[in-house]
Amino acid sequence: MNGSVLRDSTDEELVQAHREGDPDAFGVLFERYKDRMWSVALRTTRDPELAADAVQEGFLAAFRRLESFRGDAKFSTWLHRVVVNSALDRLRRLKPTQEWPEYDIADTRDAHAQTDVRLDVRQALAQLPEGQRLCLVLVDMEGLSVAEAATHLGVAEGTVKSRCARGRTALAGMLADR
Repeated sequence: MNGSVLRDSTDEELVQAHREGDPDAFGVLFERYKDRMWSVALRTTRDPELAADAVQEGFLAAFRRLESFRGDAKFSTWLHRVVVNSALDRLRRLKPTQEWPEYDIADTRDAHAQTDVRLDVRQALAQLPEGQRLCLVLVDMEGLSVAEAATHLGVAEGTVKSRCARGRTALAGMLADR
């Protein structure tokens, strides 16, 4: 297929073209989803270097395993899971040897109210336990269902629901003080 036809193709058509040997099909999928996957990895890891590594590793894994994609879910959902798993793997490898990095967040007294709120939410999220933070990011920020988040994290749906509820309560308390 030529480039403009590929760009107008659905994800399913691009997956099939890749399977049939089209050397450009996966590149279109990469361009289509790279920014969203970067955002997912950055929210999951809270570290730009880890996020970059997770995205790279996730896309490589997706490229290599695209033959195993059955199409039971949308391609974007499958890719999201691959990247989140890559990010979580990187975090697991990091934990035993290193503390969480400190971030130099911009002055929260910025004149723009939306910036203030975003910074306050980021700071509050950073204070939550990892399990609660990950559940909130996946469900409330990324829009995954509770079932999808549970699958991504390898926990029961009830665990995701309770972590989200506790996380929301804690966030509300932290943000009320600001």
